[in-house]
Amino acid sequence: MNKKSLIALGLSAGLLLGGHAQASWLFGASGYTNTQYPIVLSHGLLGFDRMLGIDYWYGIPATLRRDGASVYITEVSQLNSTETRGEELIEQVEDIVAISGQPKVNLIGHSHGGPTIRYVAATRPDLIASVTSIGGPQYGSGAADFLRREIAPGSPAETVLAGIFNALGTVIHFLSGSPSSELQNSVAALGSLDRKGMEIFNAKFPQGVPKTFCGEGAHKVNGVHYYSWSGTSPLTNPLDVSDLLTGALSLTFVKGDDNDGLVGRCSSRLGKVIRDNYRMNHLDQINHAFGLSSLFETDPLTVYRQHANRLKNAGL
Repeated sequence: MNKKSLIALGLSAGLLLGGHAQASWLFGASGYTNTQYPIVLSHGLLGFDRMLGIDYWYGIPATLRRDGASVYITEVSQLNSTETRGEELIEQVEDIVAISGQPKVNLIGHSHGGPTIRYVAATRPDLIASVTSIGGPQYGSGAADFLRREIAPGSPAETVLAGIFNALGTVIHFLSGSPSSELQNSVAALGSLDRKGMEIFNAKFPQGVPKTFCGEGAHKVNGVHYYSWSGTSPLTNPLDVSDLLTGALSLTFVKGDDNDGLVGRCSSRLGKVIRDNYRMNHLDQINHAFGLSSLFETDPLTVYRQHANRLKNAGL
């Protein structure tokens, strides 16, 4: 079975499980998350749809579908430039539009998925109703800036580390059964995610980006609605081992730069800012690890449900 067939098979399954308004009443759904257009989820760096029985978007698709949303999960290159990932995502969005029968989709992207969906919306606005960036580095990632400062371009250290990360991306690609490109390019990914790379990207694709750092961007451009939300707490749950990672990465940021471990608060802002200071780290934003998040903050699943309802009420 070729890659195109795999994508179509996965999307067909998503349609059957997603259940839009026409079928949601069979399961007693309230319609709270029943958006006009399908919701399409796009993962971040080293992401996947499902791997070894674990969902990247932990519990999120099921939660949204339960109350009427039609949800599709996409997968693009784990490590590559924003433009390459965006082109891969466009192909999948075109398939979703064809299968769902809806002319547009609501894109939701986490981390590097944020700039990725921005690329899709900028180049194919005819297919996109809304863009929602979650913890997306619109002005670059502090962690990426740190790596670029410490590792010189073209140096032996870069070659070694690139080989390690490319191999990791390849393993994730294999274990997840990804239909996306097998090509991994961690150097291109890093170049897309540091401040300089995002400045270049923003100059080409400024839609929704604040004109001043820590400002708020246009809420609607070329018919596409732009939203964002993020967190500022690298450490949120003592039982969550992933907090060790986000806590360590937060040390790469400049002192006083509130961040989620990988992306700064101001850098995450795009379009209509729902909130930029949830008590969440970068992984809490996708309900990981395994739903362990702060007891003193709104449950991530509730935040997704509320946003789906926001899209519904906006006619999206």
